[in-house]
Amino acid sequence: MSILTTVTPVSHDLGGFTVRRAIPSPRCRMVGPFVFVDQFGPARLDPGTGMDVRPHPHINLATVTWLFDGAIDHRDSVGSHATIHPGTVNLMTAGSGIVHSERSPAAERAAGATLYGMQTWLALPDGREEIAPAFEAVSALPLVEGGGAAASVIMGTLWGERAPTTTYAETIYADIALAPGGSIPIDADADERAVMLVAGEASLDGVPLALYELVVLAPGAAMRLASAGGGRAMLLGGEAFTTTRHVWWNFVSSSRERIEQAKADWREG
Repeated sequence: MSILTTVTPVSHDLGGFTVRRAIPSPRCRMVGPFVFVDQFGPARLDPGTGMDVRPHPHINLATVTWLFDGAIDHRDSVGSHATIHPGTVNLMTAGSGIVHSERSPAAERAAGATLYGMQTWLALPDGREEIAPAFEAVSALPLVEGGGAAASVIMGTLWGERAPTTTYAETIYADIALAPGGSIPIDADADERAVMLVAGEASLDGVPLALYELVVLAPGAAMRLASAGGGRAMLLGGEAFTTTRHVWWNFVSSSRERIEQAKADWREG
């Protein structure tokens, strides 16, 4: 079998837009370093409203925000302020600890903010969980085109192109747009890989993909992603982690004791 499992995300209505959480789930805890996979939208919020995620902490992980539409203002405790737009990957490394907020920009609110994209968390590898917190926004990403497909390489090396985005473990992440009749190979280089259809329609080796489901691929299986009518899909994965990662609220760590310490630190301000 070329497909190991299919995960139907748990959907949450956050007041005007839907967030679909595929990982972690009972069927799949991680894919490569990806320990958390959320897809949100597409949505247009009511005029005068927007997304308001208040300041909250993270440890021992990196967050990756990638938008298809809309904009998000990011602020964090290392002094970063960036407005996230489609085509730019925003990587926030929590490491030993960071606090950040995510809000719709004021300019987006008057007509009603649009929200459509992905937020994923990457577990940091053993020995690097407590690195210094950092933030980067990278827009000069490789675009691989051919066969009716255009793939933006967000992280890692794919189809012979490497993204300049920082990686801590071997990571692959790409946004694949398929024109009607388009196709692209899904190589078998990474330890673990998964595909999520986020718009339109597509199939893997002739097997239709359901919208927003995370399809986890068997190791070593080279496949072809294709679309008869046009579609968009995310490819993600990388090296398999050999040690367990624990997740509680916004904290991820190989150590339960470290999570307990982070809980206490946050309670005490």
